[in-house]
Amino acid sequence: MQDWPATILDQIATETHFDRADIKCFSLRPSDLNAMVRQAVARNPNGEALVCDDIRLTYHQLDAQIDAIAAGLAEMGVTKGDRVALLLSNGPEFLVVLLASLRIGAVAVPINVREQTPELKEILNDSGASVLFHDAGIAQKLPSQSDLPALQNRFSVGGTSAGSQDYETLAASDFALVPVSVEEEETAVILYTSGTTGRPKGAMLTHLNIIHSAMHFELCMELGAGERSLLAVPASHVTGLVATLFTMLRTAGCSVIMRAFKADEFLALAAREKVTQTLMVPAMYNLFLLRCEVADYDLSYWRIGGYGGAPMAQSTIEELSEKLPDLVLVNAYGSTELTSPATILPLGLGATRSDSIGIAVPCAEIRVVNAQGRDVGSDEHGELWIKGPMVVPGYWNNPEKTAQEFHNGFWKSGDIGSRDIHGFVRLHDRSKDMIIRGGYNIYSAEVENTLTAHIDVIECAAIGQPDPVLGEKLHVFVHTNNPAFDVAAVKAHCAAHLADYKTPDFVTFSADPLPRNANGKIVKKTLREMV
Repeated sequence: MQDWPATILDQIATETHFDRADIKCFSLRPSDLNAMVRQAVARNPNGEALVCDDIRLTYHQLDAQIDAIAAGLAEMGVTKGDRVALLLSNGPEFLVVLLASLRIGAVAVPINVREQTPELKEILNDSGASVLFHDAGIAQKLPSQSDLPALQNRFSVGGTSAGSQDYETLAASDFALVPVSVEEEETAVILYTSGTTGRPKGAMLTHLNIIHSAMHFELCMELGAGERSLLAVPASHVTGLVATLFTMLRTAGCSVIMRAFKADEFLALAAREKVTQTLMVPAMYNLFLLRCEVADYDLSYWRIGGYGGAPMAQSTIEELSEKLPDLVLVNAYGSTELTSPATILPLGLGATRSDSIGIAVPCAEIRVVNAQGRDVGSDEHGELWIKGPMVVPGYWNNPEKTAQEFHNGFWKSGDIGSRDIHGFVRLHDRSKDMIIRGGYNIYSAEVENTLTAHIDVIECAAIGQPDPVLGEKLHVFVHTNNPAFDVAAVKAHCAAHLADYKTPDFVTFSADPLPRNANGKIVKKTLREMV
């Protein structure tokens, strides 16, 4: 049975949190996120904490900016438990406002800048945010003040906008900041799910949750002093927030921030800033392999290449191994409700276990259950139920969904997976995305992974199309730039690698990218509506 080293497991003890018994926790951990930041400042005061464009902040300088914004918030009446919304793109202000909110005991509510006015209205009202920080360039999307009765103050970052105060004026306060104590089970951040299946749900990420996830990344990826992680995904998403920003704070490392991902700029920045670790979606790795000459960049410091959110094609893994032989690929599986990782592939197994999302992180317990909620055997398919200190206590202001998705301390993921006798977990599909064709289960992820390996496929998605005889047939959407790539080629490729019933019945080609939500995930609901 594959497991983590004893040096990690020896740090774990059983505790009770959120009225859930027998949760494995790290015994030696910061008491809360504010304590974690203070530890980083003490360990590395003159080291770089943040790099973005021409802005470089040491931990001492970052701490001073956090204090200034925290004092400004406190002076205007923001108190413990109040919600502070961040409609901010990647940049220094995001991290400063985030940590300033926590410093006064407030709850940060990061929101993806790609959300539109109706979604913003829903999230801001549901969270009850009293303060909003927003990019000046997206002010036109903001709901009117009359639609947001709880919102008292707006601050514009990166320019002025009507109805909002200038962010720079907030930091000009000489208000005496009084330290605020928080409990580790208190909510630190509310992250709203994408809402593709209905009303967005606000997952309550506690101090305990985030600290354990940051420690899981630190220990399982063997991160230490001097780490430099490149933030290429949105900071408002759980991956950017936890896997990069909070993990670097845990290690007293540096977050190198990209405002938006571009393949050539990513490689240039990684080389210039001597980046050591990343965590991105596979599509980002594909893009720089397709568009750039990797050999033109000095990436010798880049040691850990984490990925998640989608399968990585074997062809991509092989090309990365060839062009970046010193880069260790690490698959990580998680979600907003898990505060990021529930499984991580141990270092060095990226080539031999590329079909796996890894093993349970040290403090996680994972069950694979059938429709009746009973555990299944090795290699049998079932829904993944996950327990641990990184599992959120529930959804903000939504007891009904909390009751539906959490059971006896476990979060019911809705993901179909399996686990072999060695403990390696494989992810097969979302339960709602599984296609049943004539009684046979077709996991869309398997079809998508197979097709993505084809040289002419940029991205693809598989859905079920209703059929009066078979129940469902398989319909794939393919984004390609090759007009000669046709249905016959798609079917031939799948037939060579998959069982015959997994060969697509229908294919829709597109020269444009497939529809995605604000978090960058392909929206299969839209594809089903098209069918």
